Amino acid sequence: MSEHKWHSNDVAYAAKHLNTTMEGISNSEAETRLETHGYNELVTLGRISPLRMFLGQFTDPMVIILLVAIVISVFASIVGGEGDHGFIDAIVISAIVIFNAVFGFVQEYKSEQALEALKEMAAPRALVMRDGLWIEIDSKQLVPGDIVALESGARVPADGRVVYAVGFSIDEAVLTGESMAVRKVVDPLHLRNPVIADMTNMIFSGTTVVSGKGRAIVTATGMNTEFGKIAEMVQESEKDMTPLQHDLEDLGKKLGIVVIVLVAIVFAAEVLRNVGGMMEMLLTAIALAVSAIPEGLPAVVTITLAIGVQRMVQKNAIVRRLPSVETLGSTTIIASDKTGTITKNEMTVTNFFVNGMTIDVTGVGYNKEGQFFQAGKEFDIHQDPHAIKLIEIGQLCGNALLQEDLSGRGDWTIVGDPTEGALLVVAEKAGVSYDKTRKDYTEITEISFDSARKRMTSICSGPDESLTAFSNGAPEVLLSLCSLIYENGTVRPLKEDERESILEVASGFAEKALRILAFAYRDLDHEIPDWDAEEVERDLVFVGLQGMIDPPRDEVLEAMATCAKAGIRPIMITGDHELTARAIAYEVGLIERDGQVVTGAMIDDMTVEEFDAIVDTCNVYARVAPEHKLRIVEALKGHNQVVAMTGDGVNDAPAVKAADVGIAMGIRGADVTKEASDVILVDDNFATIVSAVEKGREIYSNIRKFVRFLLAANFDEVFLIFTMIMIGLPLPITAIQILWLNLATDGFPALALGVDPPEKGVMDRPPRKPGKKMMDRGMMSFILVAGFVAFLASAFAFLWSLTVYGGWIPGLTGDAVNWATDVSSVTGLTWDYVLTHARTAAFVSVVIFELLFVWNCRDEYHPVWKTHITDSKVLMAAVLLSIVLTLATVYVPFIAVLFQTVPLNPLDWVVIILVCIPALFIPPHILFGHYREQKTTTAA
Repeated sequence: MSEHKWHSNDVAYAAKHLNTTMEGISNSEAETRLETHGYNELVTLGRISPLRMFLGQFTDPMVIILLVAIVISVFASIVGGEGDHGFIDAIVISAIVIFNAVFGFVQEYKSEQALEALKEMAAPRALVMRDGLWIEIDSKQLVPGDIVALESGARVPADGRVVYAVGFSIDEAVLTGESMAVRKVVDPLHLRNPVIADMTNMIFSGTTVVSGKGRAIVTATGMNTEFGKIAEMVQESEKDMTPLQHDLEDLGKKLGIVVIVLVAIVFAAEVLRNVGGMMEMLLTAIALAVSAIPEGLPAVVTITLAIGVQRMVQKNAIVRRLPSVETLGSTTIIASDKTGTITKNEMTVTNFFVNGMTIDVTGVGYNKEGQFFQAGKEFDIHQDPHAIKLIEIGQLCGNALLQEDLSGRGDWTIVGDPTEGALLVVAEKAGVSYDKTRKDYTEITEISFDSARKRMTSICSGPDESLTAFSNGAPEVLLSLCSLIYENGTVRPLKEDERESILEVASGFAEKALRILAFAYRDLDHEIPDWDAEEVERDLVFVGLQGMIDPPRDEVLEAMATCAKAGIRPIMITGDHELTARAIAYEVGLIERDGQVVTGAMIDDMTVEEFDAIVDTCNVYARVAPEHKLRIVEALKGHNQVVAMTGDGVNDAPAVKAADVGIAMGIRGADVTKEASDVILVDDNFATIVSAVEKGREIYSNIRKFVRFLLAANFDEVFLIFTMIMIGLPLPITAIQILWLNLATDGFPALALGVDPPEKGVMDRPPRKPGKKMMDRGMMSFILVAGFVAFLASAFAFLWSLTVYGGWIPGLTGDAVNWATDVSSVTGLTWDYVLTHARTAAFVSVVIFELLFVWNCRDEYHPVWKTHITDSKVLMAAVLLSIVLTLATVYVPFIAVLFQTVPLNPLDWVVIILVCIPALFIPPHILFGHYREQKTTTAA
């Protein structure tokens, strides 16, 4: 049915092409069409099963290496006689792998629930005309050609062409993102490239009727509705990996290559030397693999991100996908909706024109605070009967209600149309009680507003049972119906030049993007038959104008300035009109007064090349449809930008899901948008996004700290094991000792670095360049240098212990069996004790070096002696805990047996501490050449 432009043709055209009448179709015809078009419900497209999703967690290169290590450990225990030690290694590694797999599965599974939220929004029942009778059916039974009836409070069950409307208004915010209810009409609309908000003679599935009643011919059902098209886009849009996930994947691949190369070299060397059996070679391989893989890294990253999530909750941001915490810190573009995010979503009257005066009204939103000024001086509104009359007409023309706000966000909440609510709020600011006005005037009937008439009238019975018609509407329409004006306390004829002058005032209001309503009244001598609109709405008395706008949030200006300083480009994407979008964007500093604004219709007329060029410069998009939002996000990502996209309605869900960071509104957001998002804003505030970006940068900075710490520690172990094996010596540390180092000894300080106090000025520099790897040349240089210095310290401790306690080392390549005999005859110590002591010395030296080195990882720009160590209280506690645990592995007998260690004497400790002191003097600047480069880069 999509080839028909239902909105631009009349009802007869729709009925003819859908083969229906105003009495609907028959039940038998409905069954036939149901077979053709299918049920009126959302269909799940091909999705990954939970089992496949879970198994996919084991495809990461680092995980594969650990799985191989598990197999070798178990095999060595069963076949090679390694006993419990091999099983212990396997159990510990298995626990790590399973924990990360379960966590990854849970996060991925949650992100795939968006369609279920969409399904829940479908209307369960529908009132439909079948065989000339009104019947209620399940909405999934609807077919194109059905006639449906709708009234206030009903959920629209399908897309359709309006055939009858009386005061028929629909809240289409879930599709358009705009909170203003849309008055529906029957007449054809001749529009070029209309968006959903423009098609006022159409109804759309998933929206809600807020007032009046209407009927429509169903034109589309199920996945063919606008709602269904969005559902399809949500399912088809794939969530890209975050920068952190790319970094960890890249790291896993590099470590995998390192492990394979090292194992191949060692295996080939041992085969050539004919040293040991196959089982010994396998044990050597597992030791190398375990030493190269930072087993604690995934857990530390997960826990650090989880802690960051808790801290972001305090900033009014709820994170649904952990990696998105870090991605926020990499954001280069924040694409935000206007209504409720940049603005307050509270229509506010800011100007009156009455009795020839322009009056400014202060105060924003639904709050009591507000003053009235005329020509810069405070104006006593109570002393001006003209202003009071203007306010009273505003109170009487509408159906909205004002009630106390129990949430604490303001003084009132509005039930009903936001424009009518703004009129009630300004009356309260003026001290004109709504209850008193309604007590004085009782509404008899209403001539409803519609987009053709552009006005509405309320006929009321006033004091002494007098009848008065109170009207409001578009200035150009209402003024044409006015023949009189209320001015200077009297009612007199309205001159033509005065009419033009008033329209000029209205134009001035419009240039400030104010929504303007004109107000008038007419005293009636008697009741008019059927309250005919043409008879009632004539010879009106013009009273004045009220101009209103949804004002920007107070904190947005500062947030925009912070974005500029931080190298982040904010853009505004809204379904609102171009003029309004331009005015708000200018007010918050997003564009200059004559800045560029691109509309959805303009995008439709652009070539791919033109559009690709425009997204690099345009910061404001107006009157856009869901597909435009998605196209904008994908184009920005195609230009290598990291995009954070906000949204609240169902229409935003595809773009929110496609963005690097999808941000949903917690107050106004539709469930489907929340499900598709990565982050939910509790307060719907643009400034909260900027705060979340700052927190994301802090977290990423801390992740860098512990990644370089853990990898430098791992490279120390790799260098040590590889070198000792290649020169013919036994393993200097065992696999269980390596696991203890990587998980416990390194893990606690790494976690502490994850919550270390942030550096100052994280929002004073541009974001890291999109696509730039964490493991760049600078970090690799630092890791290699630090790892090599650590290797020298641990190798010295190992060789020194072998020399002192073993008597001598005959050529470093001597046969281990002969050496064992020599040791026993010279020192009286067994070879097992000498080797265990040397391994203990090497193990402890690795620990001490890392616990000193961790202090050099706290700051990216300054050496340890130029930092405030006392600020890192958590790190102090972590280092102390690691020292206690290390001492326990050496001096507690039953633990020492498990870790194959022996007690060290004071001389051993002196030597170990002396060789580890250089850990404090490794310059951090090896790592951070790229930051100096970034500081000279201007924001995009």
